Amino acid sequence: MPSPPKTSDAEIVTATRRLLERHGRDGFSLADIAEAVGIRAPSLYKRFADRAALVSAVELELWRELSAALAGASTSADPVQRLTAQAHAYRAFAKAHPRLYALIYDASAEHTEAGQRARAEAVAASLPAFVALVGERDALVAARVLTPYIHGFVAMELAGAFRLGSGLDAAFSYGVATVLSGLRAQARSRKSRAHSKE
Repeated sequence: MPSPPKTSDAEIVTATRRLLERHGRDGFSLADIAEAVGIRAPSLYKRFADRAALVSAVELELWRELSAALAGASTSADPVQRLTAQAHAYRAFAKAHPRLYALIYDASAEHTEAGQRARAEAVAASLPAFVALVGERDALVAARVLTPYIHGFVAMELAGAFRLGSGLDAAFSYGVATVLSGLRAQARSRKSRAHSKE
């Protein structure tokens, strides 16, 4: 009778995640992961092809968590309130996992089909609110306007780039409100122009 495995895929991914959180993407080895779960490094290859596959597994887990955080941020029918809540949930997620947040936007990370699906699910959590705000035709465009603002703000915040005093919460809220107000105004202007041509 074969002996039971000393660890599981989930435990290995969890150990990899902890090492990523502590040391960053390049601050640990496969041997470190193996030691963390109590096995020898060659045994990892029976479960994961290489180190990149393990990092991708963590990345996939992060996208799922971010998707859940966005989906659970607000149930408001008002798209501005909902997107505002999601923006704050996004920032909170990034601040809670700064090194892991950097990982999900790391261009050197391996992008698997499962990873692409997880990203799409994260976007899907916000798309209905964008549709309600600007219409179906411009929903993805609007998402591509708000998301870079949020990501840029968060990336600068995590890097310690804001050095001119406090007030970051207010600044973030102001920026989100400004972008959403602009998107709504643009959508209304387009609708008005369309009606005037009829």
